[in-house]
Formats: sequence, structure tokens, C-alpha cells
Amino acid sequence: QVQLQESGGGLVQAGGSVSLSCTAVGPPAGTFSLGWFRQAPGKEREFVASVNWNGSHDYYANLVRGRFTISRDNAKNTAYLQMNRLDPEDTAVYFCTLGQSLEYSDLASDWDSWGQGTQVTVSS
Repeated sequence: QVQLQESGGGLVQAGGSVSLSCTAVGPPAGTFSLGWFRQAPGKEREFVASVNWNGSHDYYANLVRGRFTISRDNAKNTAYLQMNRLDPEDTAVYFCTLGQSLEYSDLASDWDSWGQGTQVTVSS
């Protein structure tokens, strides 16, 4: 059973930057995408960004495109999410996720494994 270990996050001022990382411990055989969703209080979990198995394609929610960048290092089984020009609306718990044999999906139900989440708080 794969475990996703997240790090990063915390408190940042509006306009600032934060970087998240996610390491897959005991990754599955075969190809898998890595991604991030987020969930704010009282809201549903929403797609943020994902990267396919070899890093050749990355995908973003409209709200973050141009501000966030996702990447991966397969030698380390790690994905990174660089978040710039943060806004208080970006405040949420950010969850790393892994999708086996998945190229892309913005539906949480299509992803197979989840991290415990890391809090990102953007102050105004």
C-alpha cells in the first residue's frame, strides 16, 4: 500500500509563495500520475494540479493556472507544487494524490491514494 508523505505549507502573506512536496513511499508498479487537490472549510475537495507519469504533461485548475507549477522527480518518487502570488482564497488543506494508470482527471473519485493533507493559510 503506497503512502504519500506531504511537506511544506504553513502561513504566508497574500502575494507570497509556498512550496509543497509529496513523496510516494512504496509506489505501485506501473505508471501513475501525481496531483494535488485542496479543500477549504465548508467546501468540497477541488482539483488543483496534476502531472502525468513522466512529467511530460501537467494540468491545472483555471483558478491557479499561471500562478502554480507542478513538477515531479521520478528518481525520488516526489511531486512538487510551487505556489506563487497566493491569495486568501487559496487558503485550504492541500492533499497529495496518486492515480494509477491515470493520465488526468479533475475528479477526486478517479484518484487511488491520498495523503493526510497539509494546511496552507494565506493572510490578507
